[in-house]
Amino acid sequence: MALTAEQRDQAERRVRAAIDRLLAGQIPPGGACDVKTLAREAGISRAALYRTWGHLKDEFEQRRSTARAAGQQPDPREAQILRLRAHNQRLTSKLARTHTELAQLKERHQLALSALAAQDDELQRLRRQLTTISPTAPAGVVTLPRP
Repeated sequence: MALTAEQRDQAERRVRAAIDRLLAGQIPPGGACDVKTLAREAGISRAALYRTWGHLKDEFEQRRSTARAAGQQPDPREAQILRLRAHNQRLTSKLARTHTELAQLKERHQLALSALAAQDDELQRLRRQLTTISPTAPAGVVTLPRP
């Protein structure tokens, strides 16, 4: 069924109004700043948008690309996704640094335990040496070797 000139004008006005709303960030629930939502908001089928009003679809995509290139995000969910991805990347790098620091701390801990074990062995050796020097000395009294 062919559209009258009045119907075509009304449909084109609805598509242009929907383009302006979507690019202004007025995204309907369950929609996005895309061609599918544009067709639904304009009250036409997506196929009709591609066939009959292809120039308006192209205009929408061009204006959306221009807005994105200028740093604007018409769809707040897309901006949120970008923020969350950046936040996730920061957290991932922070986690990697934390794992590296933890590995270094574990290594230092192991070195400190080894040093303490060596010092304990040295103390035990010195105590054994003291008892072999003067086994008859009372407890707590150390006899010094004579020069």
